[in-house]
Amino acid sequence: MRLGLIGYGNIAASLLDLLGPDLVQEVVVLVRRPLDDPPEGCIVVTEARALIDAAPDLVVECAGHGAVAAHGETILAAGINLVVASVGALADARLYVRLQTAAQHGGARLLIPSGAIGGLDLLEALALSGEVQIAYVGIKPPAAWRGTPAEDAGDLSALTCPLTVYTGGAREAARLFPRNSNVVAALALAGPGFEAVSVRLIADPAAVGNVHRYHVRSPDCRATVEIEGQPSSGNGRTSRTTVYSLLREIRRAANSRHQHKHTA
Repeated sequence: MRLGLIGYGNIAASLLDLLGPDLVQEVVVLVRRPLDDPPEGCIVVTEARALIDAAPDLVVECAGHGAVAAHGETILAAGINLVVASVGALADARLYVRLQTAAQHGGARLLIPSGAIGGLDLLEALALSGEVQIAYVGIKPPAAWRGTPAEDAGDLSALTCPLTVYTGGAREAARLFPRNSNVVAALALAGPGFEAVSVRLIADPAAVGNVHRYHVRSPDCRATVEIEGQPSSGNGRTSRTTVYSLLREIRRAANSRHQHKHTA
């Protein structure tokens, strides 16, 4: 299998460490500028066209909202399946429609991983009733909120108790906290949409990991899901489970390709 990656930050580097030669035989990495220390055994390119010309079987985006907007349509229109790690980018309704249209025209799939959360299959099922409400609470250590509007809510370095840094809708949360909103977007896209998801974000000095808790209400079911994920060693905003969810998508693609080979 030939894999394409967009970006070479903490997530992509962690993902490469988990890939074995039995799963992926070639990796092409798209970056904005040449790397001083490129990953061993990978082909590094700086143009999306070069990534597409390498004909990857799957592309995984690991570079943030801007990368989804810049490259998503081109890759999907070329007929290449795309896994979007920066799910929060899809809170931009116009971008989401453009990506879906490009996927349809290219005969490709826009794939949304579970990331740091679980229970998305339940939300997909309940959403068919059309009357689902989700209340999400995200709790992270203060350091995870640095460089975000959360700093306007108080002195994050001096917290002695939990501080709510945002209360509001899912779409606005994704806009204000792009690096902390992927779970919110995944819930909205799996379930009833962004307008039916309320969000509360908390900086807690006692938090060791990243806590994702959501309550679901529908005429047919009530559920509460809570997941505490350990933050990535290189990026406190990202849970380690996010990397494994991307690995799962790669394995799925590899298995599908293997089965197709044997049935062709």
